[in-house]
Amino acid sequence: MNNYVYFQMWSFHRQSLIRGHQFYVEQARKRVLSQFDNIEAEAEKAADDWLEQNSNRFDPDRHDPSDFYEAAQDASIEFYELLSDMWDQTWLSVVAGMFHQWDKQLREWLIAEIRHWHRGDAVIAKVWSVDFGKIADLLESFGWKVRDADYFKALDACRLVVNVYKHGDGNSLKDLKAAYPEYLEDPLLEADLPGSRELLDHSNLRVSDEQFQAFSNAIVAFWRGVPENVAGSQIAQVPDWFEKAIVSDRAGKR
Repeated sequence: MNNYVYFQMWSFHRQSLIRGHQFYVEQARKRVLSQFDNIEAEAEKAADDWLEQNSNRFDPDRHDPSDFYEAAQDASIEFYELLSDMWDQTWLSVVAGMFHQWDKQLREWLIAEIRHWHRGDAVIAKVWSVDFGKIADLLESFGWKVRDADYFKALDACRLVVNVYKHGDGNSLKDLKAAYPEYLEDPLLEADLPGSRELLDHSNLRVSDEQFQAFSNAIVAFWRGVPENVAGSQIAQVPDWFEKAIVSDRAGKR
């Protein structure tokens, strides 16, 4: 039995990761997202501002007042649509920042633990470069069935949302449509039109406040679920990519 501890999550480090994540979420809400709390009122003010800025152009002998009020309303609608779009993009950028922070911290933890018992650049490079699915394979080789955890679907959905936000249309969009269509806003679906989901693209991507909080809760639950100690006796067959990188590093030392 190999009782050597290969991976360890110290309680202080676990709590530090959770506190850092919660700080990010709290401050993002307070300092960034809160700026969009009153976009309806701001849009109404945009109409008033338009009227004030264009009042000098009004000639009662030539102009119908209703035309000016209609133009002001158009300015209000345009302002609302532009600000609403900025709101959506800001939500997505906050989600992306949150996910990337978690993803990097996970890989940093893995690398720090690996360096206690292994030296070599191939393994480090692979941990940084492989996709999340391969990282999940490595975690599951610890005996930690991360894919069976309640929070995994939220993490997987967050990954796809971030990929669609970053890259637009592509494989991640197809996967999001198939597995988590609730993150794609489509008014046509409300009409139950057949095939309407196929019309969705990256521009339909939306994350609600509740969904954002679900992503955040999943990250906290993930950090709480990291095993405190992973001994050699607990590790099953590691993924091929990890084993090959280990072998490559060892071969380079000969």
